[in-house]
Amino acid sequence: MSNLSKDVSDFVGKISKRNPHEPEFMQAVTEVAETIIPFIEDHKKYKDANVLERMCEPERVMMFRVPWVDDQNNVQVNRGFRVQMNSAIGPYKGGLRFHPTVNLSVLKFLAFEQVFKNSLTTLPLGGGKGGSDFDPKGKSDAEVMRFCQSFMTELSKHIGGYTDVPAGDIGVGAREIGFLFGQYKRLNNEFTGVLTGKGLSYGGSLIRTEATGYGLVYFAKEVMDANDDSLEGKVCAVSGSGNVAQYAIEKLIEFGAKPVTVSDSGGCIYDPDGIDTEKLEFIKELKNEKRGRISEYADKYKAAEFHKDITPWNIKVDFAFPCATQNELPLEDAKTLVKNGCKGVFEGANMPTTEEALSYFREQKIFFSPGKASNAGGVATSGLEMSQNAQRISWTRDEVDYRLKMIMRSIHKNCVDYGTGSDGYVDYVKGANIAGFVKVADAMIAQGVV
Repeated sequence: MSNLSKDVSDFVGKISKRNPHEPEFMQAVTEVAETIIPFIEDHKKYKDANVLERMCEPERVMMFRVPWVDDQNNVQVNRGFRVQMNSAIGPYKGGLRFHPTVNLSVLKFLAFEQVFKNSLTTLPLGGGKGGSDFDPKGKSDAEVMRFCQSFMTELSKHIGGYTDVPAGDIGVGAREIGFLFGQYKRLNNEFTGVLTGKGLSYGGSLIRTEATGYGLVYFAKEVMDANDDSLEGKVCAVSGSGNVAQYAIEKLIEFGAKPVTVSDSGGCIYDPDGIDTEKLEFIKELKNEKRGRISEYADKYKAAEFHKDITPWNIKVDFAFPCATQNELPLEDAKTLVKNGCKGVFEGANMPTTEEALSYFREQKIFFSPGKASNAGGVATSGLEMSQNAQRISWTRDEVDYRLKMIMRSIHKNCVDYGTGSDGYVDYVKGANIAGFVKVADAMIAQGVV
């Protein structure tokens, strides 16, 4: 915290004292405070209303027991959470994460980021996040169903179409959303758009699965267009191998780029020939249907290399797209990327870049888009799904895709408007934070001290 101004340091210290042992949450707060507090100093109404401190305090946090029975008839117990962070501009909106690393700090960081991200989409969505330390990996469909039903039995008391609309996140895909929706419908005896990411047969939206990855590349394209450049021919490193990574790669291929990496918790694939459509289909089948390990890619495609001990950020590339999880890109790898000539980093995951690496990228003045801006396509399309549910209609693929492109273009414009410095460099972190903050802060002030 030594590099922070006194005002920022004092603020972060105050929030840290109230939230001890929550490093992920404090990392998110610090990143926002660095850009927002100088802005607040120049805008008295936000300072007088103490808006930022209020935004750092969740409106509501639920933590609950989730008991369930496994296939061996043993009773298991997990912990469930829902953080309802801010509802100033709309109902709480944010994913559910099922992963062993889930705890209150992780979910508060995600919910805090979600407030800004949802504001940036221009849609009327508040911010929230939830989940459990349950690990769906290695579980049977029946075990996942029993867990989801137990989880939703408690969560259903706190959510609703006009209150809180969860979606999926890590560990919560189409299967889990289906089980969760079924239990909510059973308990409440109503068919309502209380969850997004649903199957097309029961109220889902086209392009929802692809939206985060597509939106990420649409944002990168906006950056390139603004600098009279393009993605065509650019060598790209992508981390992860889930939905975000898969559909980011798909859109990169469409725009003529050359993605060369993909990864999972077991290691990293580097394919110097590039990942083409055929290879991407193999990855989708491997990860979505067989639930296999990415190392199998190198068994099939002999030119590819599998590395247990290096990340995608050690490969010489033009652009990096971290799409796996938080804090996957540390300072050492950031320096390697820049040394190897990387011109831009576009976050597809939530806060995948460590605090030190983020500062380094901004100092080097390469293109850097924070996840709250460049991965907002997922929640934006969730908002579009909510609109379709409310109207009892279903839009075409082209219409949803067009709306997604326009939302990402609008997010980029807002970042440029608030983040352009006197030297012409666009600080997308600053731009995203201020643009997201202003809309929420103005709504909070209008609604009084609540």
